[in-house]
Amino acid sequence: MDEHGTLTTPVDDDPTLVLLTVEEAARRLRIGRTTCFALIRTGELESIDVGHLRRVPADAPAEYVARRRAAKRAA
Repeated sequence: MDEHGTLTTPVDDDPTLVLLTVEEAARRLRIGRTTCFALIRTGELESIDVGHLRRVPADAPAEYVARRRAAKRAA
């Protein structure tokens, strides 16, 4: 709830978002910001540049988890 007593939805839970900030992607994955940047740096988590900003496609965190799960099942 906000200061007016109305319910608010966290921005990173907004299903209409196309791109997430690195911090929002990290929250979705329940990992730290530094770990999220490390996944981006290694290419494990997809990201794009928008001007001088780094953004993560909204579906990229779920795709990362799906790849990790598939790799674990294959091992």
